[in-house]
Amino acid sequence: MDEIILQINHLSKSFGNHEVLRDIDFTVKKGDVTSIIGASGSGKSTLLRCINLLETPTSGEILYHGENVVKQGFKAPAYRSHVGMVFQSFNLFNNMTVLENCIVGQVKVLKRSREEAQQHAMYYLEKVGMAPYINAKPRQISGGQKQRVAIARALAMDPEVLLFDEPTSALDPEMVGEVLAVMQSLAQEGMTMLVVTHEMAFARDVSNHVVYMNEGVICEQGSPEELFGNPQKKETQDFLSRFRNN
Repeated sequence: MDEIILQINHLSKSFGNHEVLRDIDFTVKKGDVTSIIGASGSGKSTLLRCINLLETPTSGEILYHGENVVKQGFKAPAYRSHVGMVFQSFNLFNNMTVLENCIVGQVKVLKRSREEAQQHAMYYLEKVGMAPYINAKPRQISGGQKQRVAIARALAMDPEVLLFDEPTSALDPEMVGEVLAVMQSLAQEGMTMLVVTHEMAFARDVSNHVVYMNEGVICEQGSPEELFGNPQKKETQDFLSRFRNN
């Protein structure tokens, strides 16, 4: 179970003179659920976007099975098909039905037949409880339902790792639970996940590794028991103090 899928080494990212990430190091092993927590503006989403090559790191390495994906000439689309992304704002195609949203990437990127892609899409739409809505357009379903479709779409690509960028922060409170329940069941099935989240109960109860970021650096990382139960740094203690009694 200790197979290393992603290794982040000395990763930094600047926008002009503004350094958003500085000397980031951590490892994602097969089956890990890693939660990245921290205040808004601490660089969490930028880190995820770098890992998925939506942003190009300024320096450092991102190793996928030992191969550096930020080197010149690396084929990003093939890598992205293995490292799926679920966005805060769903990023569904509004002119397509729920089912079409889950088929199009498989056909275009993975070159699956339409029939195979549809079977695959239906399997995951059923898994996330969205099979009754396959003919709906995104505008006809709730935010929580959109996010579940977005998760099904990402899963239909058979990724090895799934990145979640604050998947519940655009949702009404009553819809947060339905999305977290889907994520929790994926975690229980052994899906490797990297989750930027403000949901501290999820980070504490579902993850096996927690990374606390502060002002562009990893301030502290460890198991949920270590980080929530006995944080070492004052910044971590201050950040977690409001959640520790929950």
